Amino acid sequence: MEPTNWAAVFKFFQPGLHIKRWMLLSMLGLIFVSLGIAYLFVHLYRAQPLPELAAPLTLQFIDRPIRGGIFLVLGLGAMGLGLFKLNETFAGAFVRRGRGSLLEEIFSTQARDRGPKIVVIGGGTGLSVALRGLKEHTSHLTAIVTVADDGGSSGRLRRDLGVLPPGDFRNCLVALADVEPLMETLFQYRFNSGSPELDGHSFGNLFIVAMSEVTGNFERALQEASRVLAVRGQVVPSTLGDLTLCAELGDEVVQGETKVSASTRPIQRVFLQPDNPPAYPEAVKAIHEADLVVVGPGSLFTSVLPNLLVRGIADALQTSQAVKVYVCNVATQPGETDGFGISDHIAALLRHLPHGENPFDYVVVNDHIGLPMPASGKVAPVAPDARGLNGRLIVADVVDESNAVRHDATKLAQVLVRLAARQPSTPL
Repeated sequence: MEPTNWAAVFKFFQPGLHIKRWMLLSMLGLIFVSLGIAYLFVHLYRAQPLPELAAPLTLQFIDRPIRGGIFLVLGLGAMGLGLFKLNETFAGAFVRRGRGSLLEEIFSTQARDRGPKIVVIGGGTGLSVALRGLKEHTSHLTAIVTVADDGGSSGRLRRDLGVLPPGDFRNCLVALADVEPLMETLFQYRFNSGSPELDGHSFGNLFIVAMSEVTGNFERALQEASRVLAVRGQVVPSTLGDLTLCAELGDEVVQGETKVSASTRPIQRVFLQPDNPPAYPEAVKAIHEADLVVVGPGSLFTSVLPNLLVRGIADALQTSQAVKVYVCNVATQPGETDGFGISDHIAALLRHLPHGENPFDYVVVNDHIGLPMPASGKVAPVAPDARGLNGRLIVADVVDESNAVRHDATKLAQVLVRLAARQPSTPL
């Protein structure tokens, strides 16, 4: 049994958790039960004589006030010991190793239930990093995921079985999961058995595809997988359409997300085929109901923009009353954003948004520059220029010090949760 964390105890009884009212109700119930038993004993005592042994057992040789105090102390002691042993017995069933005391777990759950409604739009590793940090602050999370992926295991399953690419959905589910590490490892396990049909597939991808067959559709599969993994929030597609991401590279047009990301020529424009897919209704609803909408981090042209090219998603972003934030990547991406600064990322976004207006209230940018970058020399920190941002730049240390091309989940979440409490500003 772990020692009592008194800071957690005080938080446990703070206003808003409704703990005190239920404890008071329980105490009142105990008092009424005790009074009822006392009245019954008084009635028996007066109605018929008790055996001689009753006198010493009820301490009748002691004055009544002292007798009452003794029974009160004995009762409180017995209750305290019983509650302590119950907590010791059952705490292990509810609190996993390394998660702190039962009180801390209850408090953190209550705090997350009162957290803001946050929507994160993107795909790839950046989206799952943001979700992993935010799930510690709120249970009201919605991840809106791109469906344009056509590479690796996801691409093979998409081509062979006609399903939405499950890879980014799998990563988001795992990032939001509240399960033992073994289950997370299982979902991310990738087969390497020597079988050409199975090699390269991750267990999580196959699980989602199998679940979609069992439940009848991909959306239901995500819901059931969320239940299995005890996901905090929901993961939804930006659209259910079968999309192909295309890009203009000067006088050349390439088709397919894999080819776009592999290109070494500057990308002028990306677009979808078919060009007007319907937005997924739950995604639009989540954006309109959100307190905070976060776009990024992630590959600008292949993870972030494919969501915003779905007109319904872009319209919802523009009209939502939430605080809207763009999280700029901490490093450039070879082939996509070579030499890009902050203003270049913003310009590329505005170039593709249908309204021609900047919907973002804030732009989060990393200011911890100078960490060692990959030895290839093809990646560089995003240049901290701020042209045209009108003072709405949120500059903070949000980089993972062990991997300078990634955001740190905890640092980024702390910045975003603080922004969720602000009022929307005049757009940049």
